[in-house]
Amino acid sequence: MIQYQISPLNPNSHLFEVLLSFKSTPSQNYTLTLPAWLPGSYMIRDFAKNITGICAVNSKNEAIELTKTDKQTWLIEASDEQVQVRYQVFAFDLSVRTAYLDSQRGFFNGSSTFLQVEELSEQPCQLSILPSTLSEHSQWRVATGLTRANGTEKYQFGQYTADNYQHLIDCPVAIGEFDSTEFTVEGVVHHLVFTSKHYGDTQQLAEDVSKLCQHHISLFGEAPFKEYWFITHLLANGFGGLEHKNSTILQAGRFDLPNPQQPTTQRSEDYRTFLSLCSHEYFHAWNVCRIKPKEFVPYNLKQESYTKQLWAFEGITSYYDDFSLFRTGIINFDEYLAIIAKNSTRVNRGVGELKQSITASSFDAWTKFYQQGPDAVNNIVSYYAKGAIIALWLDLTIRSKSNGQYSLDTLMRELWIHFGRTNIGTSEEDFINIASMLCGEDISSIFKQHLYSNKRIDLTAELANYGVELQQHKFKKLNSLETTSETNFHAYIGANYKAQPFGLMITQVLEKSPAAKAGLAVNDVLIALDEVKVTEQSIQAIVDHQPENSELTCHFFRDDQLLSSTITVIDSPLAGIAFKVVDDILVKHWQDIIPNG
Repeated sequence: MIQYQISPLNPNSHLFEVLLSFKSTPSQNYTLTLPAWLPGSYMIRDFAKNITGICAVNSKNEAIELTKTDKQTWLIEASDEQVQVRYQVFAFDLSVRTAYLDSQRGFFNGSSTFLQVEELSEQPCQLSILPSTLSEHSQWRVATGLTRANGTEKYQFGQYTADNYQHLIDCPVAIGEFDSTEFTVEGVVHHLVFTSKHYGDTQQLAEDVSKLCQHHISLFGEAPFKEYWFITHLLANGFGGLEHKNSTILQAGRFDLPNPQQPTTQRSEDYRTFLSLCSHEYFHAWNVCRIKPKEFVPYNLKQESYTKQLWAFEGITSYYDDFSLFRTGIINFDEYLAIIAKNSTRVNRGVGELKQSITASSFDAWTKFYQQGPDAVNNIVSYYAKGAIIALWLDLTIRSKSNGQYSLDTLMRELWIHFGRTNIGTSEEDFINIASMLCGEDISSIFKQHLYSNKRIDLTAELANYGVELQQHKFKKLNSLETTSETNFHAYIGANYKAQPFGLMITQVLEKSPAAKAGLAVNDVLIALDEVKVTEQSIQAIVDHQPENSELTCHFFRDDQLLSSTITVIDSPLAGIAFKVVDDILVKHWQDIIPNG
C-alpha cells in the first residue's frame, strides 16, 4: 500500500503535517503531483500553493532531491527501496473544497492535501489519521467515508484504507469535538455530523433527511454505498455543498437547522433551504458521481475538463432537490410551485439566457460561471437554474407523451442502469435518445433547441396539461424576487444591493434598467436618493412615494470618490414568474407519480 499519515501539526498556525511513504525501485523516477481542481467544483484551485516545507529521504534517512517541474509537480529519483516525503499543508479555507485547521476543528479534502505518486496511482492507499497532541483536543473525533481498518472504530483516530488514489481523495475528513446523529435507510447507515456549535433539533433533521434519502434510493432502485456521511460546517452565515460518492461536505448558517422550540410542522424557509441542499448533494451520489459525462471518465485533475453536459448533472439534480421535498411531504404543492417560480424568475429577470445557451454555460463553467464578473447577470445563464427548467420541461413532456406511463424518474433509472452501474460516460445524445424512446416519438429537435439556442423556454402549454397556469407578474418590491399579481404601479430601478454600515452596495445592475442608465455599477455604494439617506427600508419607502417616471438625484461612492446622477423610477416589468393551480384534477396526475411508480 501507499502509506499516508496526517496529523494536526500546529492548529493555531493552521498547519497539517503529512507523511507519504512508498516502496521504490532504486534509480527509478517518480512523479509527485497534486490536483489542480476537484470533481464537482469546476475551477482551477491550484491546491499545491498551500504545500510548504517539503522534503524527502530514503530508508537510511538520507536526503533525496526533489525537483519541481511546474506549479503542482515534483520529480524524485529513488536511491533505494523506500521513499518518504514529509510536508506541511497550510489549511485556512473553511469552504467545502480545501482544508481548514484551528483550535476548534479540522477538515481536509484529499485533493488539496495528499500528493499522488503518479506511477503508483492505482495501488491501494492506507491513511493513518493521528490526533492532536494538545490535551484540550482529547475529545476530538474523526468523521469520514473512508474504510476503517486494523481495528479502528467509527469516529476514532487510526487507520483507514482506500482502493486507490482517486478513492482516497473522494473521501473528505472532519476532525474535532463534533455533534453526530445516525439514521438507517434501506439498511444503509447515514451520519449527520456538525463541526461547530448549533442549537438545532437533530432528531427532527434526521427524520426529514431520511425521507429524502428514501426518495432518492427508491427513485434509482438501490443505494450504491454501504454508509453515507453528511458533514456540515456551521457558520454565522454560509451556504454550499460538494458531493462525493458516499459523503458530502455542506456549509450552512448556524440557525438554519430546525428550532427545537418550534412545532415540527413549522419548518422555516432557511431550514427548508438546508434540506434542499442535503437533497441536492445526496442525489449527486448517483447523478455525476457515478452517472457522469464521458469527458470525466476518467477525471483529468491536472487541467480543465470541458463538457457541455453540466446542465443535466446540476440542472436535473436542482430539479429533484426541491421536487423531493414536495414528494416526501416536507412542503406542500403550493410551496413547491413558489420555489420553482422563484427559480424561473431568477432566470427570466435578466438577459443572460438570451446571450448564452445552456450548453455554452456548461462548457464555460471554468471561467464564466465559477469566476463571475460584475456583468454576469446580463451575459450568462446558470446551468443550475435553467437546467432545472429544462428538467421540468423534460419531466412534463415525458409524462404527457407517454400518457403518464413514464417520467423523468424513468429516464434517470435508465441512465443509472446503463451508465452509472457500468461507469460508461454519457453524451448528450444519450439523454435525447432515452427521452425520445420514453415519449414514443423523436423529440430531438425541440430538445436540442432548448440546449443550444439563446431563447427563453415557454412552459405554458406543458404546465397547462397538468392544471397549472404560468403567469408573468411584476416585482413586488426592490431587491427581491417576490412577485405580485397586482397591476397597479410598483417601483423598479433594476439594481440589487446589500446593506453596508453606511449605504447600500450595488451587487447587480440589470441591462437597460434605470440603474444602468443612471450609470450605477457593481460595488458602487449608494448613500442617498432624492437627498435622503438610504437604508434597505428607506429606499423602498422613497420610491413607493413617487409617481411613475419620477427623476430622482442619487449620490454614491465609487471607490472613495463621491458621484451623483439622476435615476428614473419606472413601473416594474412583467419579468417575474408565478404558477397558479387552475385544475385540481389535472394537477393530481403530476402529483401522484412517485419514484417507484
